Amino acid sequence: MATHVKPREDAPRLERSTPAAPRARRPVPWSAIVRHAVLILFSLAIILPLVWVLILSVKSLPDAYTNRIWPQHFDFSHYGYALQHIPTLPRNILNSVIVTTATVVITTIAAVLAGYALVHLSTPGRAVVLGLLVASMFFPTRVTALIAIWEIQKNLDLLNTTWGLIFPYATLSLALSVFIMRGIFETIPRELADAARIDGANAWTMLWRVMLPLVRNGIVVVIIVNFVTAWGEYLLATTLTNDQEVRTLPVVLASASGGMGAWAWPRIAAVYVMAITPGLVAFAIAQRWYMRGLQEGALKT
Repeated sequence: MATHVKPREDAPRLERSTPAAPRARRPVPWSAIVRHAVLILFSLAIILPLVWVLILSVKSLPDAYTNRIWPQHFDFSHYGYALQHIPTLPRNILNSVIVTTATVVITTIAAVLAGYALVHLSTPGRAVVLGLLVASMFFPTRVTALIAIWEIQKNLDLLNTTWGLIFPYATLSLALSVFIMRGIFETIPRELADAARIDGANAWTMLWRVMLPLVRNGIVVVIIVNFVTAWGEYLLATTLTNDQEVRTLPVVLASASGGMGAWAWPRIAAVYVMAITPGLVAFAIAQRWYMRGLQEGALKT
């Protein structure tokens, strides 16, 4: 009779040890390193001057003329000094807000309608319109057409008026805005427009209910581009206006640094900070939709 012998529990177990396979070395992603290094350098080239101006605007006057970057004494009175010694500064800020808002609204509405018509409607002369838009983008229109713009403004009795700046601003920004919206509308399948027509939607209904929700990120791109262009425009503003109270903020900023007497650098920096803050705030709020619009084809040609 066979007996089953149980192994002793305290007997050592022999395990076969297999040598671990050597890990493959990952190649160094030099392309990603170089790409990130270039992006960091460009970001620093933009951020560092802004930080320097912000710090300069709160330096005391003795600290401003030393080689120290961080001030020993903070002085926030430069903002009040700018508001006191430029009596029209609040009015100039309001002028910039009015002109920029009107320019953005007019240009955005025109660009949306034009981009929609050029892509999803049977527009006669489409090639001619696109050719004219492309041709207008190859010339520095603000410089070459400056005399013509001045003559038109004079004939319309719009010289030296704040509202008169809106029409040239909107006109000169229209070509780029139309191209941005055209690229966005081209990303929408034509089958979607055909399905809306089959369901009985006319052109306005299709634009309002079907197209606009799909192109809202592209609209944000147009708004940001036109906001930055109109807010910082200097050449037309200084050519078409004469009186200080009807001018926009960039013209007053240039006057403060050149023609208003011996202004100390911190006070000029304070005016500069007030000039760039609205643009930075607007972009910080809308940057998420702005980047989505770029990814969806706002730069498509």
